[in-house]
Amino acid sequence: MLFLDKLYGLFSNDLGIDLGTANTLVHVRGEGIVLSEPSVVAIQSGTNKVLAVGQEAKKMLGKTPGDIKAIRPMRDGVIADFEIVEKMIRYFIEKVHNRRTFVRPRVVIGVPGSITEVEKRAVRESVEQAGAREIFLIEEALAAAIGANIPIQEPSGSMIIDIGGGTTEIAVISLGGIVSSKSIRVAGDEFDEALINYLRKKHNLVIGETSAEQIKIQIGNVYPSKNDKKTKMNVRGRDAVTGLPKTIVLDAIEARKAFQEPVNSVVEAIKSTLDETPPELSADICDKGIVLSGGGSLLKGLDIYLSKITNVPVILAENPLITVALGTGKFLDEIKFINQKIYKSEIR
Repeated sequence: MLFLDKLYGLFSNDLGIDLGTANTLVHVRGEGIVLSEPSVVAIQSGTNKVLAVGQEAKKMLGKTPGDIKAIRPMRDGVIADFEIVEKMIRYFIEKVHNRRTFVRPRVVIGVPGSITEVEKRAVRESVEQAGAREIFLIEEALAAAIGANIPIQEPSGSMIIDIGGGTTEIAVISLGGIVSSKSIRVAGDEFDEALINYLRKKHNLVIGETSAEQIKIQIGNVYPSKNDKKTKMNVRGRDAVTGLPKTIVLDAIEARKAFQEPVNSVVEAIKSTLDETPPELSADICDKGIVLSGGGSLLKGLDIYLSKITNVPVILAENPLITVALGTGKFLDEIKFINQKIYKSEIR
C-alpha cells in the first residue's frame, strides 16, 4: 500500500482546498495557489443544471430571471446544499487538475472547528464524488496557523484568529495541537447582514448582499480615525416604504455602528478562549501577540480594536486572504511526517 501511495504521488497533482463560505481557494502541490473564486453556483430552476460556477455565477447574484438561481451552497462554513457543493467542487478540481493524469488526487480540506460528524461526512462524500483518492480534514484554525508561518510544533503558546465568510476560528496552539479553541458562526457574512439590517431600520433602505460587501470593503471600520467624517459613499437601494429606488450618503462613523454587534460576538469568543488557556501559554501569547487572518480580518481598524480590548499585540498575517489555503498546501508537503490517522479519510 505504501509503495502504491508513493507511485500515485509521482503522477497525481495533490490538492489543498479552502472550501469557504464566500470563496474557494485551491492549492496544487508544487505550484501554489492556482484558483481563487467565489463559492457561488448558478443553476437552472427545476433541472438543477449548472450554468456557471465561481466568478461568473457571482455576477448573477440577485440579478437572475425566474428560471435561473444563483446560490451560495456553503453556509456558516458548512455544506447547505450537498448536491450543488459536489458539482462545485468537481468543477474546481477538474479546472485545476485538468485531467493531466489518470490518478485521482489526494485532497486536504480545511473545515471549521465546530463542524459535526454529519457535516464532516457530507464534506468527505462531496470531495469523494468529485474525484478524490484520499481525503484529509484539517481544522481551519490549524491550517491558518500553518499558512501564517506560526511555529506550531514549538512547546510554547501561539494564538490565531481566522475570520472567514461563515465562521470565526479562534485557537491557541502548542506542540502541534490545539489547546483551547472556539468556532463561532459569526464572520464576514454576519458583518454584511448587520449592515443590511442597520440600513433597513435606520434609513428604510433595502440593499442586497453584494452592495453590503462593497460598503464593508470601502468604508467599513470598527475603530475611530480622524478621517471618519470625510469617509463617505453613496449607497443605492430600494425604499422599504415606497418601493422606489433610493440613495443615501453613509459615512464611516455610521458604518461602524452597524458592525458593533457581530464584532462584540467575536470579542466574547476571544475572551472565552483566552480564559480557558493555561497561564504558561497565556504568557507566551502576551509576548508573541495574536495573529489575525481571513477576509474578515481586513475590516479597517479590527487589529487595533482587538489589541485594545485584549491588551495583547495583534498582528495581521502576511497573506490574510489565503492563509488557510497556504496551510493546506504546507500540510501536503509535510504529510509524510504527520500522524495521518488523525486526519485521514480513505476512500473505499
